[in-house]
Amino acid sequence: MAETSAVREPSAGASPSIGRQGPMLVVLLSAWFMAQFDFFVVNVAAPSLQRELGAGPAALQLIVGGYIFAYAGGMITGGRLGDLYGYRRMFVGGMIAFTIASLLCGVAANPAQLVVARLVQGCTAAMMVPQVLAVITSVFPAETRPRALGWYGAAGGLGSIAGQVLGGLLVTADLFGLGWRIIFLINLPIGVVATVLAVRLLPRREPGRPARLDPLGAIGIATTLALLLVPLVLGHEEGWPAWTWICMAGALPAGAVTTAWQRRLGARGGQPILDMSLFKVGSYVAGIGAAAAFLAYFASFMFTLTLLLQDGLGLSALQAGLAFAPMGVLFSVTALAGSRLVDRYGLRVVVLGAGLTVTSLLLLALRLYVADADAGLAWIIALITLVGTGNGLVLPHLIGVALVRVRPHQAGVGSGILTTAQQFAGSAGIAIVGTVFFTVASPFPATADFTRAMTSSLLIDSGLLLVVIALVGYNARVSARLAAAEATAEATGASNRAR
Repeated sequence: MAETSAVREPSAGASPSIGRQGPMLVVLLSAWFMAQFDFFVVNVAAPSLQRELGAGPAALQLIVGGYIFAYAGGMITGGRLGDLYGYRRMFVGGMIAFTIASLLCGVAANPAQLVVARLVQGCTAAMMVPQVLAVITSVFPAETRPRALGWYGAAGGLGSIAGQVLGGLLVTADLFGLGWRIIFLINLPIGVVATVLAVRLLPRREPGRPARLDPLGAIGIATTLALLLVPLVLGHEEGWPAWTWICMAGALPAGAVTTAWQRRLGARGGQPILDMSLFKVGSYVAGIGAAAAFLAYFASFMFTLTLLLQDGLGLSALQAGLAFAPMGVLFSVTALAGSRLVDRYGLRVVVLGAGLTVTSLLLLALRLYVADADAGLAWIIALITLVGTGNGLVLPHLIGVALVRVRPHQAGVGSGILTTAQQFAGSAGIAIVGTVFFTVASPFPATADFTRAMTSSLLIDSGLLLVVIALVGYNARVSARLAAAEATAEATGASNRAR
């Protein structure tokens, strides 16, 4: 895609001042936090939805899964629209729409209304979330971008943990007699304030020439993702009927046709949703692979650990959420501190972080295997806190490494593809590792089954992290070669100037 077909990017001189970067980042990260919070919080409120709204198993699956489908399915399109129409415009519009959708969720009178509102909420999240990384990538200067990405990772981790901890507290407290509704209505004041500040703080950008949509590409991408995500999310609960396998098989030709159309449209000088030139950037492809493997591990680990804590150890949803809290705190601390370490020592820090996580997972697996039903909650919390420490050194920098060589005018779609890969990998990880968990658990008696099943899951998660280490190692070697080449070119230039 030619530069002239994209939105004009601000020049280096248009980068926000140091004093303005902080408030701008807070506004941007509020969107990411809310999207992650609403991704996880419904799980905590599920019993209340059954009791107070009359939601049955099918409705609960759609309330949870509908948000995931719409969110992941619309992410690439949302990123591309940001490239075409401006990140500020899409962010503000998405924030307004997300706030309204949250209100609709909070006032839903029956399960059907809540399902529809959650679908809308997922679509609106897909409008605003890709713009967060896009603005950080294209507007923040190189010297402050790594720290901004560290905050991005911290906000995502806090949103995930808050969905379980804060969500449980809000539902239990029954503020103003609202019950489960408060978990959605709490977005309203945040959304209003974030919208007002975004209008004032985010940079304005105008299209270089009239943008053209690619409706066929958007439909093709959404269809392909739906054919994969729907069976992955619903398959286990439904017992993996034939339709789940048919849908997943159908995703292959749907994806092939969509890719062919994107290539053809690009060759004709059009503006495809999926910028295929991104996949020629080796660091971007490796970064997506590493981020996807990490999210597959992280989502499945959180899912199976919740089952162990609640079904295996008998903790309540709130108690289980509080058990996650130390892991979330250490994740946030190392996510922020890791930026300086990566600046100084490079991607070796990310490899070491992944190594710490693998070691912690294997120690937890060993503890569960040896102690069985007497593993001890204190041991589990201590080891998952180490897991969170390693995670904070990995996740934010996977994102930065993936986007480092993406051109500014591709930042929106690049961010959308990356986030979509993460969401899809998370759903796939839960489906695959969750199936292994339940398969291993079923033959054993009451308490021991969950510890043995968790041990098996931890071994799979460790394998996924080894993939992360391999791909990050590849990017580290590429970065080293590029740095050496740049140093040589600079030395040659200096020598020539001296002559």
